[in-house]
Formats: sequence, structure tokens, C-alpha cells
Amino acid sequence: MNATSEIRSLFLTALVLSGITGAGLVSGTAVEPVVVRVGHFPNITHAQAVVGRNNGWFDKALAPDDARVDLKAFNAGPSAIEALFAGELDLVYVGPNPTITGYVRSRGEALRVIAGSVSGGASLVVRADSGIQKPEDFHGKRVASPQLGNTQDVALRNWLAGHNLKLREKGGDVSVIPVANPDQLTLFLQKQLDASWAPEPWASRLIHDANCRLFLDERQLWPDRMFVITNVIVSTKFLNQHRDLVKRFLRAHVELTQWINQHPADAKRIMNAEIKQETHSALADDVLNDAFGRIDVTYDPVRSSLLTASQEAFDLGLLGHDRPDLAQLYDLSILNEVLKDKGLKTIE
Repeated sequence: MNATSEIRSLFLTALVLSGITGAGLVSGTAVEPVVVRVGHFPNITHAQAVVGRNNGWFDKALAPDDARVDLKAFNAGPSAIEALFAGELDLVYVGPNPTITGYVRSRGEALRVIAGSVSGGASLVVRADSGIQKPEDFHGKRVASPQLGNTQDVALRNWLAGHNLKLREKGGDVSVIPVANPDQLTLFLQKQLDASWAPEPWASRLIHDANCRLFLDERQLWPDRMFVITNVIVSTKFLNQHRDLVKRFLRAHVELTQWINQHPADAKRIMNAEIKQETHSALADDVLNDAFGRIDVTYDPVRSSLLTASQEAFDLGLLGHDRPDLAQLYDLSILNEVLKDKGLKTIE
């Protein structure tokens, strides 16, 4: 081989090796999985997240190479919203009031509601020996809510106002006391609380473990007994960058919704196992059955109920001086694409 041929051969070999190396780098970049970080509560009102965490449904939807799901458990909506603001979460299963607050705080920029998760699942319970039989009997009583300004707190304050029951700080005689759900059990047993507007499974736990009885299932207050207690929201940035992954996630979410409704016994067993894993304490069967019986697992966000809750929160002075503009809060376009693909009715 002469010098010219040798140089040409070395040059071609270098090109081939360069191409292989370059392809490897490109390929390596392409297959590096996107981590989809999803927040949820270890609770039956976050049913799809809890079941999907147990059986790997979300990972299968995003597999094999380009994405995986990292499910993170939270105990309160505000902390999950803060994590989304900080860029630590991409999607969150969360209640309507933290959703509204996060949207308003970010001036409509940070998040969008892309699906519903659960309707129902909140009740007003009263201590069996409190003497409460009708709304007028709440005069002079101490009523708990989980957190000031949270979804149940707004519902409680609005219900009291609707029955002409004034709060003590406003010249009335009803005390609304924000108390974390686990702490309410002890306070009821000590007779320091008379009633509570509680989410599931805490409402059922108060009934079974703290001498309480059901006074009002909140579903009775809403058209068709439907109101949102959990939505699926997404970071606007993630939605714009990874619309394809959001669609695959929502396809899994819809499939999980259908599976849970078709296999309630298996779903309850899985949820209880996950709740025990996350909280170190499973729910008693009677508590689990009662709690599950008061929810509807659905991908419909029941938009009208959130808008009503927003108005109620504003009227109570919990959303500032200006009425929030929620015109851009919802983006159901991807959900409706999934529903159309599956031959299901779309959501308006």
C-alpha cells in the first residue's frame, strides 16, 4: 500500500470510528430516561396513584427506554404544590383548593389541571354524645377541619354560613379548629371536639374508632352527588416539553380508573397494602369498605365543583381581594385525545 492509499485508509477508519462513537453518544443521549416525578398522598382518595405505584402500571406505560416514573408520597397539598414550584415534581395528585391556590399564586403560569382522579370522599361527622341532631345544634360547638383554607375547611365554613351559624371570631358561637386528621382521633376520645368535616378514610376512622356518627355525606350537597376531591395537575413547563409523556401517563391513568372500578375488591386490597407500606398502618376492613364506598374513582375533573369551591373560598376571604381568573386552569385536550383513542366520551 502506497503512502496515499495508507493515508486514505486511515482517514476512512477514523471517520467510521468517529461515526460509531458519535452514534453511541447520540444513542446514549436518546435513551437516557426522562424521570417523570409524580406526587401523591398514600390515601384512597388518590386511588390511581396508589394502585399504579403497587403494580407498576405507570412504568409499563412509559417503558421501555425513554422514561420512568418516580412516585413521591406527600402528606399535604400545600407541600406538594411547593415541590412543584421548586421544580421537584412534574405531576401531582392533589385537592382542588391547593390547586386553586397554586394557580393564583403563580398568576396562572405554574400548573394546569389535566384530569380528575376522585369525586366524593368527605363528610361531616359528629361525636355520638355531642347532642347534635340538626344544624341548629352546632351553636356553641367545636368543629374540626384538617387545615385552615384546605378543601374541607372551605366546605365546612361555607356550610356553617349557609345555616346562619357564625364563627366565634366573627361574633358567633361556633369554633372552627384546624387540627391534623390523625390528632383528631385523640381529641374526640377526650371530648375536646364535637364534630369534624373530614376526608376519607379519616371520616370513617372517626366513626369506627372515635365514637362518631355520620351527620352529612358531602355528596348530598352537589349535583349528581359528584364533586372533586382529587385532581391530576401538571407543571406547565413539563407539559410544554413532554406532551407525549403526559399523554402516555394519562392513558395509564384512564386505564387504572377503569380497572379500579371493574375490580373494587382487588383495588381495595392493593390500596391497603400500599397505605400500610407508606404509613406503617393498614386500615381496618370496615373502615376501608366504608371509606371506599363514599368515593367515585373517575378521570372527570368535575370542573363545575372546583369553580364553585373557588367562589366559596373567595367569598370567605381566603383568596385575596381580587376574584381569581381561572380561565386557563384546565387543559383537558390530552385527556380527550386519550378518551377518543379508546372510544370513550370526552370531557367538556
